[in-house]
Amino acid sequence: MKEVIGTYRPITLEEMSGIRLMNRIDTKFVTTVPMLIKLLEMARDQYRVQETGGLRLIPYHTVYFDTEPLDMYTTHQNGALPRKKVRVRSYVKSDLHFLEVKKKNNHRRTKKNRMKVTGALAGRDFASMNFKADDVAQFMQERYVDEAGALRPTLENTFDRITLVNNDRTERLTIDTSLKFHNVVTGNDRDLTGLAIIELKRDGLCYSPILEMLLKLRIKPQGFSKCCMGIAFTDPQAKRNRFKPRMRLVERLLKNLNNA
Repeated sequence: MKEVIGTYRPITLEEMSGIRLMNRIDTKFVTTVPMLIKLLEMARDQYRVQETGGLRLIPYHTVYFDTEPLDMYTTHQNGALPRKKVRVRSYVKSDLHFLEVKKKNNHRRTKKNRMKVTGALAGRDFASMNFKADDVAQFMQERYVDEAGALRPTLENTFDRITLVNNDRTERLTIDTSLKFHNVVTGNDRDLTGLAIIELKRDGLCYSPILEMLLKLRIKPQGFSKCCMGIAFTDPQAKRNRFKPRMRLVERLLKNLNNA
């Protein structure tokens, strides 16, 4: 995969900052790495790849937080709106860490707010993570996270991300591979290496070159929340009826990959 993205023209973070998708539509797809490589080979003339510090495959680490009864997870599992997620996302190579609140409203529009964090919140010393610290508490209060005082670390994940931008700069494509989960509460792990999670973020209903390529490869739209799927795979007590079709898809793709 590195060989393929090495043939793409780069785009810098500074250039990326000028791409504002004001009327954004998000669509996710799930496939395998071999199919992803075919997609990347098809797309290279119409997309550029984000390059940061000489890297095009960027490692991420995320810690998700929820209440003890998994209120946020359960809201999503039940298909209810509005809903939210709270996480600390770390850009591993640059040692940058952000506390993020993602909220999806009743119109299915997603808004993300974040603040830079350091110290315990930025690391893996979960017992020391303090949502009552003045600056953090104010950030959470302004985002209407009423459960902040009851939040605890629930799930970790790691993955590598490729970010593509089309030549017209009307869409971004994030591609996550090497996805691994660790459930902080149950201690269970799940390795989804071999899968690729693709998310298309485009400006309204404008033409998207990648959609035609995905259709040609028979890669269909498929919802996939890394947080929820991670919990569903690693917590046997969590309700998962809504996620079972996606879990079966994942198992089928991995089985086919192993039998190839």
